[in-house]
Amino acid sequence: MERPMTRRRLPIGIQTFRKIREGDYYCVDKTAHIARLVDGAKHCVLSRPHRFGKSLLLDTLKELFEGNEPLFRGLAIHGDWDWSVRHPVLRLGFGGGRFRREDDVPAHVADQLETLEKNAGIAPGIAPRPAAASIRLGRLIRELHERTGQRVVLLVDDYDKPVLDLLDAPEACRANRDFLCGLYSVVKECDADVHFALLAGVSRFSTGSIFSGLNNLIDITLDSCFSGICGYTDADLDTVFAPELPGLDRDEIRDWYGGYAWGGEAVCNPFDILHLFDLRDFGPWWFEAGVPALLSDMLIERAVDPAAVDGMICHRSMLSYFDVDDIVMETLLFQTGCFAITGTEDLGGETLYRLGYPNREVRQSLNERLLRAVVPDASRQEDA
Repeated sequence: MERPMTRRRLPIGIQTFRKIREGDYYCVDKTAHIARLVDGAKHCVLSRPHRFGKSLLLDTLKELFEGNEPLFRGLAIHGDWDWSVRHPVLRLGFGGGRFRREDDVPAHVADQLETLEKNAGIAPGIAPRPAAASIRLGRLIRELHERTGQRVVLLVDDYDKPVLDLLDAPEACRANRDFLCGLYSVVKECDADVHFALLAGVSRFSTGSIFSGLNNLIDITLDSCFSGICGYTDADLDTVFAPELPGLDRDEIRDWYGGYAWGGEAVCNPFDILHLFDLRDFGPWWFEAGVPALLSDMLIERAVDPAAVDGMICHRSMLSYFDVDDIVMETLLFQTGCFAITGTEDLGGETLYRLGYPNREVRQSLNERLLRAVVPDASRQEDA
């Protein structure tokens, strides 16, 4: 009689690589992607929708560069990494902040810098005023390099949240954008002291906007080599999560939660997959938690019908461009995960992308949300 497969714990909501590796959790090995990433680029930006695993990716990079070798035993990168070299790692994040007031972002950054300075044994920087954050960060990077003899790794999680939180308040939104522009420009100013930098978020801002001081940044969002760096591939489901599949239809899983591709292999939404395995039921788990109501408000305000643009053809620049002063709704739909690349076309050597709903969850949920907004009376929605 065949032995039943061993089931592990589902890493729902866990963004800490160490906890996954040291606990009895399923672990999807993304280190082959990481090896290609750190070998081929120095300053990078990655855009993925909310709850697709960006924070876990950054935490994995932190543990890797800090040389915590036991955590990587049995993973793809283990035999190819030089564990004798340990880089100082600085990690900034905006995911847990609320940025509605003028001084929220500078205060949030100042608090994080104070903690990083304390952990590094470096005297606190100058008072937290808007012009001070970039000076403190630059000073911290240079001192860490000098003290350790190793260049610094800088990781920024949800780098764009202070801007996206205020799309309904343009003036405050621009102020946050300008503050972050000054902060991130430090990566270029301290180039000699930085070994690797990755900024991860939802949107990809134009180089003339939030990254105007960081024009040596490489955007890996649509690089086919990294399409699967976040999310679960079919192979991941069939191997890592094989014990969870009995009783579930693979085609139905793909229909509900698959279809996300960024120029290469398609993946399923990890947030949805983990909740499906936990609840054993199909539902719009990610859409309800990861798609802001502001998106549907903007669609209604601008009279944009997602069904009407389903299947539209666009240039790469449209998918990679976002600016507070020029918000293209189709771009926002793509970057928030409501649209995905469903195909490509070659036009005289230039690749064009076809956009559309990635799956049943998004198609059904987005249209239901728009219907509720237009027809609040539930008794009338059936007739709409």
